[in-house]
Order: sequence, then structure tokens, then C-alpha cells
Amino acid sequence: MINRDALRHFLATLAYRGTNVLQNLSVEIATFRPAKSVRTPVEILNHINGVLTYAVSFFTPLTSTRPEPADWNIEVERFFQVLTRLDQLLAEDVPLKEVSEEQLLQGPLADAMLHLGQIGIFRRMGGSPVAAENYVQADIQIGKLRRPD
Repeated sequence: MINRDALRHFLATLAYRGTNVLQNLSVEIATFRPAKSVRTPVEILNHINGVLTYAVSFFTPLTSTRPEPADWNIEVERFFQVLTRLDQLLAEDVPLKEVSEEQLLQGPLADAMLHLGQIGIFRRMGGSPVAAENYVQADIQIGKLRRPD
């Protein structure tokens, strides 16, 4: 069984890795589309924000889980806002509705991590790779949601 602290640690990991992937991304990379049917990084980030908002909807009713597309800076801000909201809901022990903690992890939270990796690939393709780091040694702590510099 997954406990709330494990989920909160996963959110802090998303925030940490998100900070590394999202900060200092050029407009050229944010809007790069390598093929007609492939999302741009800004579209991928909007999707991430949608799946994280979907996760919020299992705690509290929402009228929509699809944020309107916005520019890169707004999408980055949304990413950290929705992570903060999810962390608060977990910290306050708000009950989940319709899904378990395991389903929350295997669905929207895992999806968000996967898509951050896609943006990281776009960075590398654009000549601006994320610096190498040993994430086992990273300073990732529950409730510590890093923000881009």
C-alpha cells in the first residue's frame, strides 16, 4: 500500500525534476514540433497540467480538468501551482474519491513524470540538455516544491 507521504515525496520529485527540465527553456524549444502529429513542449506541459488537475479532481469536484492552452511561462506557473495544490490535499489528508492512492500514482502522477521526460528529450534535441545529476543523491523533500530560477 502506498501512503500519503510516499505520494507527497513523488510530487516533490516531480517538482525537482520539473524544475530541472522546465527552467531556462528557450521559446524555440518550447514551440518546437518535430513532426505534424507530435506535441510541442508547451503543449506537452499543458497536457501535464491537465493530468495533474485530473488528479486534483479525485479529491475535490472540478468543472474541468483541461486547462486552456497558454504560453510557456503561464504553463510553468500552472505546473507548480497544481503540484502545490495536490501536496496540500495530501498533507491535509483529504479523502480520495473513486480511486486509491495506487491508482493516483499509476495514472496521472506517472503520466506527468513520463511527459516531463519527453520535454527533456526536446531540450536535448534543441541543444540545451538538462545537466547530468545523480537523482538518488538529490535534495528532494516532502513539501519542498522547487521553482524555476
